[in-house]
Amino acid sequence: MNSFLNKINHLPANHPVVVYYKESALIQDLLQELEEVNPKEDFQKYYNIFNQLTTIEKRFSRKENQLFPYLEKHGWEGPSQGMWSFHDNLRDQIRLLNKYNEEKNTEKISENLSYLIDGVRRLLQIEDTRLFPNAMELLSDDDWNEFYQGDEEIGWMLPDKPDPYPIKESEYIHPSNDFTVRKLSFSTENTFHYDEGYLTPEQVNLLLKFLPVDITYVDENDKVIFYNRGEDRVFPRSKGIIGREVKFCHPPKSVHLVLRIVEEFKAGTKDVAEFWINFKGKMIHIRYFAVRDKDKKYRGVIEMSQDVTDIQKLKGQKRLLDDWD
Repeated sequence: MNSFLNKINHLPANHPVVVYYKESALIQDLLQELEEVNPKEDFQKYYNIFNQLTTIEKRFSRKENQLFPYLEKHGWEGPSQGMWSFHDNLRDQIRLLNKYNEEKNTEKISENLSYLIDGVRRLLQIEDTRLFPNAMELLSDDDWNEFYQGDEEIGWMLPDKPDPYPIKESEYIHPSNDFTVRKLSFSTENTFHYDEGYLTPEQVNLLLKFLPVDITYVDENDKVIFYNRGEDRVFPRSKGIIGREVKFCHPPKSVHLVLRIVEEFKAGTKDVAEFWINFKGKMIHIRYFAVRDKDKKYRGVIEMSQDVTDIQKLKGQKRLLDDWD
């Protein structure tokens, strides 16, 4: 284990791979503690250690959403398939153990814990001998320099947040204000840069059209400035509503509630309001969200309505595409 450690020791402090290896050391310690603790004799101690280990989900997520996409850009797609499946197998084992934890079924815990421990150790070995060495060969310094912001949004297993990498004198820039030009695998022609990614006006329109919710946007002046035109809207809308004051867009018997919501949002005392009603034999979930800019200034309200009749009927679980074959 840690055959790649000599090279890691020569990397700059807080390099993303250095942070991964700091996590690896923590994981190894937790695995050893899990092997030494007896769930039957000291369930609480076992449970605390197990919960620490389950924060490995942050590591999985960083790899899947940060490291793997960069590897794909350089032509290596294996980790996005094989290692992601490995992650999912370990997630399944964690879910199973969590079920036994809830039941305090220490016999089943003892029977299954070793599979999780062995699986995590095997994963660390593959990371050490293949994933990270290849990643260091493929990715450039500029690639690694872009990791910190995304890693920070996902989080780390470590007790203390790593310092930014690379060390910069300038202050942290939120992704919504980050306009650094990066090499992308698609054209950005005729697109706008949003908080996360790029979309053309046509793509924005399609996205809003096919969202399974009704959306109406009222600006800070209480005027309706947008609604999405989906195929199955819960409540009908027409072009005539654009520019109309919100107080004229609701029945008299309920308009006072809408106006109170807007007043509370403007005052900053509330950010969300929701209710649900029976409408034409369907259960409709209606939510209002205050819209505020980066300075917390009120910029309007979004009204969202959704038919949740079938959602209410969901039971158990359904795996992806179970009913496609």
